[in-house]
This record gives sequence, C-alpha cells and structure tokens, in this order.
Amino acid sequence: MNHDSSRLSRRISSISESATLKVDSKAKSLKASGRPVISFAAGEPDFPTPDYVVEAAVVAARDPRNHRYTPAAGLPELREAIARKTRRDSGLEISPSQVIVTNGGKQAVYEAFATLLDPGDEVLVPAPFWTTYPEAISLAGGVVVEVFAGADQGYLVTVDQLEAARTPKTKVLLFVSPSNPTGAVFSREQTAAIGRWAFDNGLWVISDEIYQNLSYDGVEAVSIVEAVPELADRTILVNGVAKTYAMTGWRVGWLIGPLDVVKAAANLQSHLSSNVSNISQRAAIAALDGPQETVERMRQAFDRRRRLMVDGLNAIEGIVCPEPAGAFYVYPDVTGLLNREWGGVTPGTSLELADLILEQAEVAAVPGEAFGPSGYLRFSYALGEAELLEGLSRLQRLFR
Repeated sequence: MNHDSSRLSRRISSISESATLKVDSKAKSLKASGRPVISFAAGEPDFPTPDYVVEAAVVAARDPRNHRYTPAAGLPELREAIARKTRRDSGLEISPSQVIVTNGGKQAVYEAFATLLDPGDEVLVPAPFWTTYPEAISLAGGVVVEVFAGADQGYLVTVDQLEAARTPKTKVLLFVSPSNPTGAVFSREQTAAIGRWAFDNGLWVISDEIYQNLSYDGVEAVSIVEAVPELADRTILVNGVAKTYAMTGWRVGWLIGPLDVVKAAANLQSHLSSNVSNISQRAAIAALDGPQETVERMRQAFDRRRRLMVDGLNAIEGIVCPEPAGAFYVYPDVTGLLNREWGGVTPGTSLELADLILEQAEVAAVPGEAFGPSGYLRFSYALGEAELLEGLSRLQRLFR
C-alpha cells in the first residue's frame, strides 16, 4: 500500500501525539502485560466522582428530555451554574449567554484559539506548558512563542520576559495559574502586573483556570480578570469540572468570554460537535451547585501527597524539586541525574531518563521535552498514597 505523505493534510500530519497520554498508555500496556508499573503520568484524580453527582446523572438518564438534542452552547441551567461559579471563584460577573459548554477543557482551549487567531498571529506561551496548547495554536494557524521560566524562577515568567518576546504580530497571551505541568501559582501582585501589561499592549488573554480550586498553604489562585477587571473584554476563561470534582471521564468543560467571541465560538461548536452529553451536563450542574465538602477532602488529600512527593524527590541527590502551590503535579529539575551512569545506562536527556526509569524502576513519569526544554520530569501525585510511596522508594533505590 502506498503510504506517501500526501494522503494526509499537512495540518494534521504536523500534530504530535499527546506526550502525557502516550506515556500513560505505555505504562498501562506494561501493567497489562504483568509488570507492576506505577504511573505518575496522567493528570487524573484517583478518587471516584462524588456520589451526589453520579446520582444526578442516573436520574438524568431516565428523563426523556435528556435523550434529545439541546442547545449547542449548553443547557441553560448549566450555563447559569457556571456563571455563579465564575462569580464565586473568578470574581467576574457574567451572564449565562457568555458561556459555552464544551466536551472537556480541551475543546474549550481549541475553540478559544480557533476563534481568535488568524494565520501568523503570535501567542506568548509561558513554558513549561501543557502539551495541548502548542498543537491547538498551530491548528488555528497561530505561531507559538515560548517564554521559558526555570526552577530558579519557580517556573513563573515575568513581565520583562513577556515584553522581550512581544512583537507587532503578538495577539494573545496564554495565562495558566495554577500551572500544568509545574503546579506554580502566580501571586495576586504578579497576576495584576501581567494583566495590566497585557491590557496596556492591547493583547487578548486566554486564561486556563481548570486548577483554580486546587491550591495549598493558603495560596489563592487569583483570576486575571479579578486582578485586572478592565481586561475582561479581551479575556477568554477556560475551565471545567474534570480536576476539581474527579470527573475527567465525564467530558464537561466551558469557555467564557465577551459576547461577540462566545457567539462566534458557539457557531463553530454548532458545526463541530453540537451539544455536550446532556447526562454529563446534568451531572456538572450537581457538581457546581452541590455540597463542596468532598472537593475539600480531595484537596486535603492532594496536599498530603504533594508534601510526600516534594520530600521524597528532594531526598534524591541530583534532583531539585520546587514545592508547587497548586494543581497536582511536581516538576523537578533532573539535570543532576543526566550524563551519569545508572544501571549500565547513561541518559543524556530527560526523555532518555524517563525511559530508563520506566524500564529499570517500573515507574512512569513524563519527560520535560513534552512541556518545553529537556532536563525536567513531571510527576502527577493524583494517585493513592501507598502507590505514591512505593514509586518514590523505587526511584530512591535506582538513584542511590
């Protein structure tokens, strides 16, 4: 069979597979073959979805109203619940008509870039970054401009760095706090400074707030539109129920923005996917409007695991692991382990190091190459404490 490259569009051929899902898939297949792999790869809470949310979905499944098409932009009741949540957590007063419900946060990210970007428009992307952002930008014809902040800066870019990267073609700033993959959280002052800079330079901001309810040590993940209210007319907020409510498989996210942007994005979604599953939407209403005690218990469990991860990794000579203030990832600098021999292998990159760890310690982590420069590993601590401790002890044994 002829497999010449012209069979596929250049646009689609240029997309890389999601590195986080690739590593997680490899870990799962090794596990299925009988190897006791512990995976720190996927950003997925190990908790079940709260009972009251599941119950709402069961009730919804029996209601014939939910067996039909509903508005492409989302159920009116869910858009209202999202508006309340946005007021509560992002300090922004919006109308439900400014909300589009999407099939998970990824679709919201894709639609945000697709709605704003023309070919050649530049997007400032603070690095390390989540793997999907550059692909979504490229698919929309945009140009990714990486702005890197390392462990020495706590992975937080500065206004000076952003200004140095800005050109006449810069249209959008991507802002993510708390961050995937680093767990870094910008302070209120840093957020305000970046927001004011974006406003003064006439930039759009796409702010991914998916982890906004997961922060620790009293740190508040301040929304950029709360820090700089006048920016609201040039900001798209992206969010969802996946991480906060342990609902990754339910596929409910959303996009919030000015009315003209939301109308355009809703038009795109009407052709792309129509409405999100009504059962999942009803479950999301229950999550947002229901009791939040379960969410707080999950956050406290993540906090305990965060401390275990940081202490356990920093106990290994050659690893420097900053303490993250949000999300459920640690992002250690592992350059001290490179170009040294471990079990007969001398890794020169974090990609090679991740392979070595998977083969020799049966522990899966995602290499820094997936998120920006080499020299780092991402570990998700959204897994049970017993597994987490066993994974750490395997790493400590390997690099003793």
